Amino acid sequence: MIEAVGLQGSLFDEGAVRPDRAFTGLRRIALDERSWVDSCPSWLGGADALFEELLGTGRFTRRTVRVWDNEVLEPRMTAGFDVEVDSRGAGAAPAALRDVAAAVSERYGVTFDRIWVNLYRDGRDSVAWHGDRNRHSHRDPLVVTVSLGATRRFLLRPRGGRTALELHPTGGDLLVMGGACQHEWEHTVPKEAAVTAPRMSVTLRHTAHLDRPGERAELAGRGRTW
Repeated sequence: MIEAVGLQGSLFDEGAVRPDRAFTGLRRIALDERSWVDSCPSWLGGADALFEELLGTGRFTRRTVRVWDNEVLEPRMTAGFDVEVDSRGAGAAPAALRDVAAAVSERYGVTFDRIWVNLYRDGRDSVAWHGDRNRHSHRDPLVVTVSLGATRRFLLRPRGGRTALELHPTGGDLLVMGGACQHEWEHTVPKEAAVTAPRMSVTLRHTAHLDRPGERAELAGRGRTW
């Protein structure tokens, strides 16, 4: 049976971009004994302002992916940013994104140093079932996503199984996938013909290994479990 969870954010959040460092309303959803998702509604204030700032960077391109023996364009657009600023500032994330990364890094005890922003131009854009790539080099990677713009369905399932959880993150909502989630579960943003507005997902990754995978994440997520 699919469990559906709605996250109550606002599509009309305006003003300065400000992450909620208290993580008010954080809830942990246990997928199984080894995998979990943290959800924090309305975590990012000024979500609409960040959406417009990122849209104005001109960094978004369509990447190619291999499907069987063919190279095809992804049905979404992507921009990549480094959290650390080098001497030239090349590829550096906007200050608002660095603030987001700093807040989540402090909470979970992991240095998030790379940011990918995916732009779903409307409901025709999507991403297929997958686990994030850092599962190949990390035992228990944490993957953080902040939603901006339109509400889209976000589904999770055991690898190769049926959909087990359906979330509806909206502008400013935070999701964190942890434990064995990237190894043993898959997620997708499916097409939705009725959606005409754009949505961005700000995805934070860490390249460094966790000394004790998931330890700080477990501490950060203690409390009510769904």
